[in-house]
Amino acid sequence: MRTISVEERRRRLGCRHYLSEPADLVEPAAADLVGLHSSDPVTVYLSAWARLGSFTVADLEKALYEERSLLRMLGMRRTMFVVPLDLAAVLSAACARGYVAIERRRLVGYLEDQLVEGDGSAWLDSVVKKTLKALHRRGEATAGELVVDVPELGAKLTFGQGTFGLSTRVLFFLATDLRIVRARPMGSWKSSQYRWTTLDRWVPDGLETIEPDDARTCLAQRWLRTFGPGTLTDLKWWTGWTVASTRTALEAVGAVEVQLTDGIGYVLPDDLDDTDEVGEWVALLPGLDPTVMGWKERDWYLNGYQEQLFDANGNAGPTVWWNGRVVGGWGQGPDGGVILDLLEQVPLQVLDLIELEAGRLTGWLDGVVVKPRFPTPLEKRLRT
Repeated sequence: MRTISVEERRRRLGCRHYLSEPADLVEPAAADLVGLHSSDPVTVYLSAWARLGSFTVADLEKALYEERSLLRMLGMRRTMFVVPLDLAAVLSAACARGYVAIERRRLVGYLEDQLVEGDGSAWLDSVVKKTLKALHRRGEATAGELVVDVPELGAKLTFGQGTFGLSTRVLFFLATDLRIVRARPMGSWKSSQYRWTTLDRWVPDGLETIEPDDARTCLAQRWLRTFGPGTLTDLKWWTGWTVASTRTALEAVGAVEVQLTDGIGYVLPDDLDDTDEVGEWVALLPGLDPTVMGWKERDWYLNGYQEQLFDANGNAGPTVWWNGRVVGGWGQGPDGGVILDLLEQVPLQVLDLIELEAGRLTGWLDGVVVKPRFPTPLEKRLRT
């Protein structure tokens, strides 16, 4: 059995995640990383900045909103991603489609418990029909504008101690089913308040229809190509699949077992060769970056820093990387300057590279302060 060391895994990470060498365009970077996380909208921009030799906010906005070569959608683990259109079809069939029935049952249950007497399913179908009709008429609309057209969307639902508008749940349900998609945000590139539109208007040619089993096979293959070697636990967690579905997908791609430092991992059958040496590299990655969130079992690159760099729900904060492992975190001061917090000593020449990268990011942000949506202990410490 082939043995793959921690050092080799780190070399693979640097090469395949566009960290030791930059990508030319945002679309191939998003494709090869199997999506850029978008639960926090700033993650997409900062993840792209870290991997492209030259990148501006306008570059990503052009791909998302003008050329529409990238799409923001729900994917693995009910998490938002920005992906190319061919990958969007895969994620929909392999992951999001499986959430639709669950989300519908949940929403119907809320309706019948709190709002509707009788058939909550029929009531929901009526509201969905009216909502889609309003979107077709307007072209694009905010949730507030849709409430004007469909007053039922203005109803409130109570969850624990909080109250939420029904529009939030209905639009989420329709987006999960990819009947509607998020268009431009209402504010700047940091905003998470989006206009909505129908998929057939946003992507006139539509997305390819793929059977779920075929989509899971494709997604497992793409993940192994970029993140392999990885464990069964890694892939199951990353996709949100069951153990049985994960095993079936690994078998379908002919995944080969390899020996890792802490157990058995998998690679594609044509990916057993050693990875060439790479030059020294450093990177400042944002919270929820696809690299730090790419595996469930993270000791080989986190060095025991998970408690400081992740929040209580498992969301990663901003991280500092050196040659395939995390050595610290970063944040910003009130003036927008990037502040470093290294968790271990690094060689002086590496420290110089990290500080140079921090200066480059400070210049790119140009005074804009981005606060991670999910603060971590380290990030909170930097703000005090």
